[in-house]
Amino acid sequence: MFSFASLKRRAVLAGMALGATALTGCYVVPVHPAHSQMVPTVYAAPAPPASMTFAARLYPANDAAAAYGMVNAVVTNDLNGRGSFSTIINGENFTGEATRLATSSSREGVANGAGNRGSYINCKYQMNSATLGTGHCRLSNGAQFTMHVGS
Repeated sequence: MFSFASLKRRAVLAGMALGATALTGCYVVPVHPAHSQMVPTVYAAPAPPASMTFAARLYPANDAAAAYGMVNAVVTNDLNGRGSFSTIINGENFTGEATRLATSSSREGVANGAGNRGSYINCKYQMNSATLGTGHCRLSNGAQFTMHVGS
């Protein structure tokens, strides 16, 4: 038969086995974690544009320019006081640069272009805002235009 010590030992082992199986599906979750796991928020500013491109329209201002009608041009500003200027007048491609005048409040500028057939165009303009401006242009043959920059 079983002795009292043997029964006691078996009861302790059975209690341990029962306790172990009762806790197999449980785990401990701290109510207040000692270390906060907050992730710092990083804000990235959008990169400034590398350049801005504006449409310009040249309207005839004298009889010599009337034969060409309204002419479209493109001005690209590199945002450092310089840019490029291009247009096509009577089938001639004009390309050049646009520069803001250092003596002004950075709102006045000039744009010049050389044509692929030997003509040239000179323009002076004044920006009324960051995207809108007006001016005038003159072709080497005497044709004059008023210029509207932006839309």
